[in-house]
Amino acid sequence: DIPAATQLFTPNWIVQYLVQNSVGRLWLMANPASTLASQWPYYIAPAEQTPDVGAALAAITQARMDEDGGSLNPETITVLDPACGSGHILVVAYDVLKAIYLERGYQLRAIPRLILERNLYGLDIDDRAAQLAGFALLMKARADDRRLFDNPPKLNVLALQESKGRNVDEIVRVLFPSPAGGRGAGGEGLVEAQSIRLLIDTFIHAKTFGSLIQIPPELNAQLATMAESLQQAIQNGDLYAKAAAQDLLPLVAQARVLGMQFDAVVANPPYMGSKGMNEVLKKFLKEKYSDASGDLFVAFIKAAHALSRAEGAISLVTMHTWMFLSSYEKFRNWLLSASTVNSMVHLGPGGFDGLSKYIVQTTMFSCLRSSQPDHVGSFVRLVAKDTEEGKKEEFANHRESLTSRVVQSDFNFIPGKNIAYWLTFRSLELFKETESDRLAKTADLRQGLLTTDNTRFLRYWYELSFDRIGFDYKSRAAAQNSDMKWFPINKGGEARKWYGNLEYVVNWRNDGKEMHDVVVAKYPYLNGNSGLVLKTTNPYFEAGITWTDISNATFGARYLPHGFLFEKSGSCLFAEDLNLILGLLCSKVANHFFGAINPSLHFQVGDVGNLPVLKNLSLAVPGSVRSMVDEAKSIAKRDWDSNETSWDFASSEFLSSELGSNINTSWTLAERVASSAISRMRDIEVENNRIFINAYGLQEEISPEVPEDQITLARADREKDCQRLISYAIGCMMGRYSLDEPGLIYAHTGNAGFDATRYQTFPADADGIVPLTDELWFEDDAANRIREFLLSVWGAETLEENMAWLAESLGKKGNETPEETIRRYLSGSFFKDHLQTYKKRPIYWLFSSGKQGAFQALVYLHRYHEGSLARMRAEYVVPLTGKMQSRIEMLEKDKVAATSTAARNKINKEIETLRKKHVELLSYDEKLRHYADMRIQLDLDDGVKVNYGKFGDLLAEVKAVTGGAGDD
Repeated sequence: DIPAATQLFTPNWIVQYLVQNSVGRLWLMANPASTLASQWPYYIAPAEQTPDVGAALAAITQARMDEDGGSLNPETITVLDPACGSGHILVVAYDVLKAIYLERGYQLRAIPRLILERNLYGLDIDDRAAQLAGFALLMKARADDRRLFDNPPKLNVLALQESKGRNVDEIVRVLFPSPAGGRGAGGEGLVEAQSIRLLIDTFIHAKTFGSLIQIPPELNAQLATMAESLQQAIQNGDLYAKAAAQDLLPLVAQARVLGMQFDAVVANPPYMGSKGMNEVLKKFLKEKYSDASGDLFVAFIKAAHALSRAEGAISLVTMHTWMFLSSYEKFRNWLLSASTVNSMVHLGPGGFDGLSKYIVQTTMFSCLRSSQPDHVGSFVRLVAKDTEEGKKEEFANHRESLTSRVVQSDFNFIPGKNIAYWLTFRSLELFKETESDRLAKTADLRQGLLTTDNTRFLRYWYELSFDRIGFDYKSRAAAQNSDMKWFPINKGGEARKWYGNLEYVVNWRNDGKEMHDVVVAKYPYLNGNSGLVLKTTNPYFEAGITWTDISNATFGARYLPHGFLFEKSGSCLFAEDLNLILGLLCSKVANHFFGAINPSLHFQVGDVGNLPVLKNLSLAVPGSVRSMVDEAKSIAKRDWDSNETSWDFASSEFLSSELGSNINTSWTLAERVASSAISRMRDIEVENNRIFINAYGLQEEISPEVPEDQITLARADREKDCQRLISYAIGCMMGRYSLDEPGLIYAHTGNAGFDATRYQTFPADADGIVPLTDELWFEDDAANRIREFLLSVWGAETLEENMAWLAESLGKKGNETPEETIRRYLSGSFFKDHLQTYKKRPIYWLFSSGKQGAFQALVYLHRYHEGSLARMRAEYVVPLTGKMQSRIEMLEKDKVAATSTAARNKINKEIETLRKKHVELLSYDEKLRHYADMRIQLDLDDGVKVNYGKFGDLLAEVKAVTGGAGDD
């Protein structure tokens, strides 16, 4: 249902802009002494032009005036809304035309009929909408002429009708019978018969194509004759001829409107991307509007241009995507060469209240049908305020300060011919000066590979046995000759500068043989050439610079050390002077230009390659920039490596800085280190900005200052840092980390090769199974071991204050003891945080009996083996069953001995809770015994998503881990 999917109400001030800058502009250009501009608050007066452009514009206006005998006749001005809806634009056009007639001296009562019958035209695919538009115009006109309905005017507002279902041959036969009474037209009726066939063919899908339908010239030439013939048939023909003629007349009427050319075409056209279109519409747009087929509104811009006179204008409000997206580059090239942008008001988000602000981002503009490359257009930027009223107020009060005046031909120097009107003269000059000196000439930019099956070929590194990952290889040949299956791969990631987002590995064994085979089988038309997909000519494993292809903020480039492949969302560049280019890419100068090259914040290889690079850039900036970049990389790497999800993680930040006398002091020291890093990085980025801003001469356009929130380093956060400390402590319990050695200690598979002697200060758990229960049932449960961990790190003297500080950090409640707070966090929230940290690919798996929480235990993925479940059952579940039963029996005795009703009720409640847990635990024990007997083995190469699903509902959050789309 295209009408329902595409109709939007246009705010009145936007409609006023559209009409005043098309119909109104025509009148003012033809009548320089007119005072009507003072009545039109949204009219934008033309910018000052060169003498040549001014003369050309005057000649265009004069040509139109000459058609009317030397002065513009209001009665000949024609205005079309090709998607008129309920007539809002036509009603506002009525007001503008009425003012024009009055200024010319017409009597008020004469004006309404003239406007309705001679000036205004509207088309729509929705019958009801067209009826409403006609009614709105009649009511508007009736207010000015109370006797209008005595002789109702003939409106030019039509609902387009389809010609489906008509028998062409029968219509031709009854309208043009052959002299011998045979079938089909004969003699002079032949041409008209052919035109009728063409007419019917043209409107078969009128309700789908609407005003995008193009009337063939040969049909257009016959429409007047055809209308006359049909009228004669109605008057003089037989019953069948009259019926056929009456059936065809509406088609002729709509064809005549679509075959006209208008002084002004004004519209808020329908918006519909190709995903919402049916196949008939898609095919039509590709055939008729190939460079504008991505959305209906873009096709309507071209249609509006075709429907306007040579001296005419078009004025539309549309989505703003056509201004920037690479898919519309050909369309922009056409628009800039075929028309002249008089003015534009860029609304951005929030132009239409009630619609999603950041999905419906719009612009409104007015263009001349003819092209004047040296014309200076006025562009008003209203993207800051995100409400209708805010934008309207900005236009009224701050229009001049928000207006840029741009020579149209200057857009040709911006890559992709993007309509980046906000660029200053200096910025445009830099695009011109560096037209042959872009980053693509200085560096080798490469798009990354496409695995075609990320679920099969990509893993987070921590899902695998660490000794199966090939780090630090410097060439494809060296990697191919190794026995490794998995290698680091860059895949974009969150917004970060300088270094980071290194967390994926890819199956590239034997130079990607398995991936090659999959690609070849999936795309047989490649004829075995998988290189087009796998980008096999890329310099994989070399050091380079990478960035994330889609950003919601600013462009962020990062150093990529040697040893990596790279995927399509993490493309790379390679150059001799990496630090110089990284400094440029991380500067505000690069962001300034990328804002023009691709304001959509989708940074493809071509976009980055179009960055202007000064000739002799290395001489234009001081050598110190390279050492600053080295320092920035080092700071960013330390920050990245402070996360457990970095393979170079060494230790908790509480321990990696100078160890304080207690946990509070240690965190304060860590906070100071983090704050110092942010401060130093900010200084580096400000100085880096200043260097490149000065080199490019952009001191007037760009400030070197960097807000602290734009520094992409982690901030100290007491609660989150304590959660991370607990995660590290769990890692030490599991044997992943050790207080005796930095970095990863054990992350292999099946507990093979585990060496307990590497954990002297704080012993690792014997089996990699750590209970998480909401009360103390086992001496080696996680809460007790946290206490031991704090004791091992900071000693007995400060143990209680450290427990209290940690509990406060985790959100201690009421009268909870520190142990209770920590136990509550571990049993209730730790695993959720772990899932978030490890992006739904947990390495500590939560075995849980269910809703009652009778039993929970973490099992370390890398130490799990086929006997782990039997050990869990024997060491914890079965003993806990007995302990619970004993506790219930003891409480029953306590209840008998209780001396008050309140005490008995309290004990009863505790008994009831324990019984529910006991029942749950017995059921869980049965399931656990079943799975333990299966002696399930894991192949870590399959990844967490597959392996986690092997244990049914023994595990918590199964759907969160196994049910998502993964990394496809």
